[in-house]
Amino acid sequence: MIAHPTFAKELHPTMPDVIYEKRDGIATITLNRPERRNAFSPESIIRLAEAWIDYRDDDDLRVAILTGAGDEAFCAGGDLGSLLPLFTGAKQPDDEWSERLMRNVGEYMSTALLRPFELYKPIIAAINGFALAGGSELLQATDIRIASTNASFGLTEPKRGLVPGAGSMVRLPRQVPWAKAMEILMTGDAVPAQDALAMGFVNYVVEPQELMPTALEFAERLKRNAPLAVAAVKEAALRTSGLPLEEAYAIENEISARVTSSADAREGPRAFTEKRDPVWTGR
Repeated sequence: MIAHPTFAKELHPTMPDVIYEKRDGIATITLNRPERRNAFSPESIIRLAEAWIDYRDDDDLRVAILTGAGDEAFCAGGDLGSLLPLFTGAKQPDDEWSERLMRNVGEYMSTALLRPFELYKPIIAAINGFALAGGSELLQATDIRIASTNASFGLTEPKRGLVPGAGSMVRLPRQVPWAKAMEILMTGDAVPAQDALAMGFVNYVVEPQELMPTALEFAERLKRNAPLAVAAVKEAALRTSGLPLEEAYAIENEISARVTSSADAREGPRAFTEKRDPVWTGR
């Protein structure tokens, strides 16, 4: 199992490959390798997995924003020099990060890319520049996606003799029309931001200087809502995906009953009648 993160213990003294910040109920996760177009390194995968675990388990956190450092790339996928050769056997672990990753590679990768990982809190993606391969795969695990006008998206794995096996072959046909999904999956070609908007892959396209302010605005909007209710919406959507209606409604009923019996469900109507802001406890 992945140990619960202890962020005070660093394996490397320089700037980390993923920066994880918490402020006023909002977690910000920044892929931080701009010189490598924020491509995933062994350190990136480990730190990203630990950040998701901490976000899930910290009751004070209501929403997360995921972005990349710089304005050129959100994430170029797995680093072709430091990460992918470990998976193909072309390279052996040669530092503490790669050794730690390969000791538990399946769980680290599944958690980092949220496939599968039980996380029902909302995730907002702020996409600055291109998101390719694993970068686009990770985006498919987010809930609200704000793209810069210079963003683009692509699953380039077939061009490298690989497949996008971190969720895209399952997720993408459920998120965009079938024909567009097949075009993206099979060609490996990049899709510009406006085309991604037209097919519903992203929510909004904004100028680069408006990217993080827009993401923060959405985070504040979600933070004002009851955390149990927001998480329950995501849980229901994920757990019922692809199920027959009868099974899906049973899950929805279970989740609805749980939320309806909560203290927050009593607080919301009470605050409305008393003409005040609700005080959510998440219980």
